[in-house]
Amino acid sequence: MTGAAAAAGGLCGGLLDYKTAKFALTRNRRVGLLHRLLQLGVLGYLLGWVLLVRKGYQETDAAPRAAVVTKLKGAAVVAEAGGAGRRLWDAADYGRPPQGENVLMLVTNFIATAKQAQGTCAESPSVLDAMCTEDADCPAGNPVVGGNGIKTGKCVMFNATHSTCEIYGWCPVENNTLPRKPLLAEAENFTLFIKNTVHFTKFNFSKCNTLQTSDPTYFKRCTYDPFFNPFCPIFRVRDMVEAAGETFGDLALLGGSIGVRIEWDCDLDRPHAQCQPQYSFSLQDRRYNFRTASYYWDSQRQLYRNLLKLYGIRFDISVHGQAGKFSVIPAAVSLGTGIAFFGAATVICDLVLLYLDAKADFYWKEKFEEAKPPKGKTEPTA
Repeated sequence: MTGAAAAAGGLCGGLLDYKTAKFALTRNRRVGLLHRLLQLGVLGYLLGWVLLVRKGYQETDAAPRAAVVTKLKGAAVVAEAGGAGRRLWDAADYGRPPQGENVLMLVTNFIATAKQAQGTCAESPSVLDAMCTEDADCPAGNPVVGGNGIKTGKCVMFNATHSTCEIYGWCPVENNTLPRKPLLAEAENFTLFIKNTVHFTKFNFSKCNTLQTSDPTYFKRCTYDPFFNPFCPIFRVRDMVEAAGETFGDLALLGGSIGVRIEWDCDLDRPHAQCQPQYSFSLQDRRYNFRTASYYWDSQRQLYRNLLKLYGIRFDISVHGQAGKFSVIPAAVSLGTGIAFFGAATVICDLVLLYLDAKADFYWKEKFEEAKPPKGKTEPTA
């Protein structure tokens, strides 16, 4: 019982002890230099990174609502269109879809197959599943894999050197001869108008990328240039392709996809006129095509179609951004973090001084001292 009582008394005495900080001035230049370097690093981090770069004193909205409207402009004449004859192409022909959205395609090349009608004809020899030497190679009712119709059960001569399965489908079969140069080479001078509006709901702030001007002819004569005309949202197609690291002639032949990124970084503590978008372009794919057809009836009520395999440049427009504005809470958090880092610098220097220094034992005894009352006096009890 006596031992237990002594242990309980020692525990209660330890709980009632009070520790106060003692400051000891040390003439250790190495630890002093380390302390100042750590403080300087914390100050640089707080002022340079937290406040200037990251703007830690601001509340941010990184999820703006965005609306994009696009419009293509230009015209080109195609002299030889694979049977379609001489034809003028304007925005209603080469822009897909016709209504402006954040994804659109500019036709730069095509293969035309004119006046197709449903009937029987020889399949193209470029289709492997259509090659044959006898009728048994063409089982009736089976579709031609990768082909243009259904096998009729006959093996027929396509030309003097190739025999293929006869099919029921749109005849004649699709032409697959690709022009050596883009048929719409003039499309490199076409323009793309991109109107973008962003709304930061947290701050109830909206901004449009079009310049607010009283000149009604401004948008008819301006073209975007990152240095001389950064506020004009009208882009020349050739400039966009080159900014993505490609040449128009190479990309226009087989088509491709270009990403258009609109980046907003708005500091709402500054004048709102300084909130302007930044544009960047990147190549996403080197091939892009699809097929479309127009249908008509002749005087004998026979249904025909003109088939077009269109190659072109697809533009994928994405909008990103953030807005920031001063707020007390993030400013207080950033300031508190900086103060905590200053305290951490002192802790690191204490650890070096007490555990790693050659005179660690001496500094330990000087830093930690047990204060006892003078002899003959006792501490008053409660």
